[in-house]
Amino acid sequence: MKFEAITIKDIARALDLSVSTVSKALRDSHEIGEETKQAVLIYAREHNYKPNPIAQSLKKGHSRSIGVIVCNIDNNFFSQVINGIESIAQSKGYNVIITQSRESYEKEVSNSEHLSSRSVDGLIISLSSETKNIDHLKRLYEKGLPIVFFDRITDEIPTHRIIANNFKGAYEATRHLIQQGYRKIAHITSSDSLSTTSERLAGYKQALIDAGISIDERYIKFCLHGGMIREETHEALAELLQLPERPDAIFTASDRLSTTTLSQLRIMQIPIPRDIALVGFTNSISADIFNPSLTSVVQPAMEMGQQATEMLVSLIESRRPVTQFEKRVLETQLQIRDSSQARQSPSP
Repeated sequence: MKFEAITIKDIARALDLSVSTVSKALRDSHEIGEETKQAVLIYAREHNYKPNPIAQSLKKGHSRSIGVIVCNIDNNFFSQVINGIESIAQSKGYNVIITQSRESYEKEVSNSEHLSSRSVDGLIISLSSETKNIDHLKRLYEKGLPIVFFDRITDEIPTHRIIANNFKGAYEATRHLIQQGYRKIAHITSSDSLSTTSERLAGYKQALIDAGISIDERYIKFCLHGGMIREETHEALAELLQLPERPDAIFTASDRLSTTTLSQLRIMQIPIPRDIALVGFTNSISADIFNPSLTSVVQPAMEMGQQATEMLVSLIESRRPVTQFEKRVLETQLQIRDSSQARQSPSP
């Protein structure tokens, strides 16, 4: 059975009044007599009338809604970001419409068009791993839609951006492995078109350089879909393990890549960290209970979502054109666990 909410027109028809009279009565206008006003209010209450917030807001020129595009909501990092977005949006009277690109450029384009057709007041987005052309977002921006980028960002649109300190997080993760005695450190990362990929790759390389370790490009593997397709991670691992000098440690650059790599190594029956140590970017709440527990670079995901939303609302509600924009960088934290225990010296 289809639910149909009662409308002002339904009340007007039932009480043989004009729509204008009912509307004014519901707003407690002085233009309407008390008897008529009470009849309208009683009928509305008995029939559970609720004002349509979308219709009301559109009359005022805004929808009180924010669009969000992430790669996938079952990713621990993005789910925590969404919690942050919703907490601030709710406190400021905005609804949140969440969509997933599933790492697809075409789906990202479709989602952005869908959200704009629903007249969202602004957009918070982290780019998909396939996105190299952002013309679809430029068109929306040029039409006046406020946009804030987070995590996976672009410099092609002048607006607010918020990221984690990806370079520092990657540098500290790689340096930790070096300090633990590992020298042949591989890096499994996402699409080379992503800002997070280039920043984390740079941190990884710099840590090696600072330790006097030569960079071996064979140890660097790109997974276009960032671990969302398990076969990509499996192929990257297989290629690393077939090298004449296979790595003794791996640093993974995203949430999904980290958990998938840990799972794949266990399936391959490769002891961690005895044969290969592992450190990865992940906000998984299960990192402590993985076997072994996973050393990880943790991003302030909740805070990132909160600050991105505050930035967007400031753009939406600004009474003057905003010309000064901020790139905000939040610090990461390296949480050391069992997967990166010190390298054991071989028995004599």
